[in-house]
Amino acid sequence: MVESTVPHKLSGLPLRSLRIEVVQGPETGQRFVASADTITIGTAPGNDVVLSDETVSRYHLELQRRADRIVVRDHGSTNGVLLGNTYLDRATIAPGTILALGKTSIRVDDGDTVELELLDRDAFGGLRGRTPEMRSLMAKLERASGTDVAALLVGETGTGKELIAQAVHENSARSSKPFQVVDCGALMPTLIASELFGHEKGSFTGAESRYVGAFERAHGGTLFLDEVGELPAALQAALLGALERKSIRRVGGTEPIPVDVRVICATARDLRSEVNAGRFRQDLYYRIAVLLLRVPPLRERAGDIPLLVEHFLHEVGHDGSVEEVIPQNVLMALKSHHWPGNVRELRNFVEAALAMGETPHLDLPGQVEPTPANALFGDTLQTLSKLPYKDARARLLDEFEKIYLEALMNRTKHNVSKASREAKMNRSYLIQILKRHQIR
Repeated sequence: MVESTVPHKLSGLPLRSLRIEVVQGPETGQRFVASADTITIGTAPGNDVVLSDETVSRYHLELQRRADRIVVRDHGSTNGVLLGNTYLDRATIAPGTILALGKTSIRVDDGDTVELELLDRDAFGGLRGRTPEMRSLMAKLERASGTDVAALLVGETGTGKELIAQAVHENSARSSKPFQVVDCGALMPTLIASELFGHEKGSFTGAESRYVGAFERAHGGTLFLDEVGELPAALQAALLGALERKSIRRVGGTEPIPVDVRVICATARDLRSEVNAGRFRQDLYYRIAVLLLRVPPLRERAGDIPLLVEHFLHEVGHDGSVEEVIPQNVLMALKSHHWPGNVRELRNFVEAALAMGETPHLDLPGQVEPTPANALFGDTLQTLSKLPYKDARARLLDEFEKIYLEALMNRTKHNVSKASREAKMNRSYLIQILKRHQIR
């Protein structure tokens, strides 16, 4: 029997590790022990556990330790993750559970107790956090600041990924050089190449002068690419070429221009699912995810809310007590809110409370917002209009998808083939988004 250890260095907080044993498949009998809270499984070399079964997807699933539970996330795999006869998209399982991945079956068990490294303070750059989830992330960020490799930040919108990238830059050897930001999700596809690489005068209609792109502007420093998962295929190839050659060509230019930048990318998408679906280049994913850092949503670090509220109040100039603006009972209620907008939503809540002299209405668990189609154009639209454009667009499209899919599946009596024909959608893509919205 072969046993290998997934390499992770952790210290500080006791944590039960995960042990994976292959009970059926080409690697039958092999065991993999992860000394971390997360382990990924698939056939691609970048996984913690690499399998050779051709029925297993490149990035098949992720397992994450949460206290005495284990969370399973399917990365949009072709053959899915089965527990008995049930397909799992995202679920919580107990140690000892056997999961089927294509023709391979694995047993997920408890491993030894390891120690999770935590930062010894509650601040790193502009970040704040006292919970183990956040102090663990900040410890990883401190280590990442001492390297020069590419990093990928994965997290929901509003979790502070740009602030994280800036903190890494400011604590790195490149701190005296520029920090440049390009939001790939907020630019038209025709403008992204120009923003990244620049353009020469006359290279296209409206190019009245030479423009220096973000790669050149960030020379010697750090380039942060937000929402990198929104890049069109052609620009994915261009970005990969720039990273491999360490040089760029301006649009309309002929000469290569050497650039020295550290690239940090961020996305709210599951890029592993995008790779499986062929929408994101696997070789580019390897390039940008040398360090992969998951940013927890605010609901998973609710214990940080009082600290964040105090921090936001001080940032906007309030020198009194927190209770003067947000009473203690409201502060405690904030911990129960779902926070779909994460830290950004909390900051907006705090600033509104200070400006208005009263706390805004808060939807607590048990208060369900309406989801019929007309809700998209009523009070919901008024709420969305106060958000940044890309966040409002993402929320609106997500709600539309769910409403449309539920109506489609009810109308076709949950016949996927019939539904894909009626909607004129690729069947595999329909299955994928049904999984994402947890619609059976």
